[in-house]
Amino acid sequence: MNLILRRLPLRLFALTLLAFAFATPSHSTIQYQISLAHPEQHIFRIKMTIPDVKDSVTVQMPAWNALYEIRDFASHVREVKASNESGPLPIEKLDKQTWRVTGSGKIAISYDTFWDEPGPFSSQLNSEHAFINPAMILMYAPSRRSEELELAFNDIPAGWKGSAPWFVDSMTYDSLADAPFEIGIFDRFALPGVQNISVVVHAALPHRDEVEAKLTKICSYEIALMGGAPYPQYTFIFHIGDNVGGGGMEHANGTAIAARTEEGLLTVAAHEFFHLWNVKRIRPASLEPVDYTKEQYTKSLWFAEGVTSTYEKYTLLRTGIWPKAHFYADLGKEISQLEASPANAWQSAEQSSLDTWFEKYAIYNQPDHSVSYYAKGAVIGVLLDLWVREQTNNARSLDDMMRAMNEQFGKTGKPYRDREDLEAVCTQTAKTSCKAFFDNFVSGTTPFPYDEYFAFAGLKIRRVVHSAPQMGTQTAFELSEDDSANEKQKRIRAGILAGTTDKSIGATAK
Repeated sequence: MNLILRRLPLRLFALTLLAFAFATPSHSTIQYQISLAHPEQHIFRIKMTIPDVKDSVTVQMPAWNALYEIRDFASHVREVKASNESGPLPIEKLDKQTWRVTGSGKIAISYDTFWDEPGPFSSQLNSEHAFINPAMILMYAPSRRSEELELAFNDIPAGWKGSAPWFVDSMTYDSLADAPFEIGIFDRFALPGVQNISVVVHAALPHRDEVEAKLTKICSYEIALMGGAPYPQYTFIFHIGDNVGGGGMEHANGTAIAARTEEGLLTVAAHEFFHLWNVKRIRPASLEPVDYTKEQYTKSLWFAEGVTSTYEKYTLLRTGIWPKAHFYADLGKEISQLEASPANAWQSAEQSSLDTWFEKYAIYNQPDHSVSYYAKGAVIGVLLDLWVREQTNNARSLDDMMRAMNEQFGKTGKPYRDREDLEAVCTQTAKTSCKAFFDNFVSGTTPFPYDEYFAFAGLKIRRVVHSAPQMGTQTAFELSEDDSANEKQKRIRAGILAGTTDKSIGATAK
């Protein structure tokens, strides 16, 4: 069975491979053919055809994708060959990821690439399925990266079907790189009552009805929070089990998630779905355009990832999937882990964002060498929410800031200028300058004023010291509600828990 993808109509999503068998390729576009023959060998056999070449063409394999980590996908590549209508062509390797082919006309470049790594950040071909992050297996021509592409899968094992990515108008290398494929034997279903969301599950889902109901709550809440769905079609790809890796990877119109448990699956889903706005559309200028050849530095991952973690927790709380006691306990645990890291005293949220490229080194991940921008950003998100509510007498919140970021940047396609625009939109939201907050807690390492800020919402934070012979002395932070809270504090606390403000409640009442 073969599959051919080219410019696809909007109705296409997660269809069987047979649906593509009769597409007619155009010979004026760059074409890829991917063979899945003998999947037990874990080798993708690639043929890339580049038309209208004059004298020579240069191709590259990305050095990174999915993770902020140089992984050198070219190290998986072997036997690179080139030819045109006249026969074999000379090909020269220029560096670890770049080749130059000398010749003219329609040039075909073939190579094999070995992948058998589970998880949403990698690619895998085995006897059960093919999961593909295209940037990990497909070369590109740097000078022709914006041209339309066609993609064909060949030698597909009998009984396998495919979850196709969603393309609007045209498929370029960048849109293809942001659209993973799942090809194999899987279950697929649509979420009821939510705009164009499908779920692909590679593995058993024992409590499908419960997962479906909770996933529907998550998506419905976040779409309503941000004022509408930004996609034409969205696809969840779920891998479940003990040997599937872990974590989730956001994409413009979908996500791939691997988890051991259904609870873990839903937690990651709440995070990844919010990336539809924060990261994929509300995007820092420091990550645009994507440079596949080397590190791409940004100071904004505390916001892009950390504040997305804030909304992961808010979503689970506000949909009722988590009771408030769970939310308090989870936030206390997050703060405990953050404050237990000695690096928290000297590495700012922005510095942690810049240094993400060190995370592949074991020494960097030790708590005295770095602090996670996920954890630090998630706590900053809650503190910023509390601060905005306090400044505006609970008339505005972090939700308003996120919606403003979406209006000014997400919907316009304009990337934001790291701290400059984040601080500006925060100031617009709070109706007062956010400079001191950003100086102290985002760019700086001033200790977080937990007692003061949680008191805004009538919450108490308690420090509990534990001693153990092997672990030494550790401090745990626990959150609880203050019974003596005044009416304003109670309104702010209720707003955090329910995702409302005095302004929104008043508007509803009217």
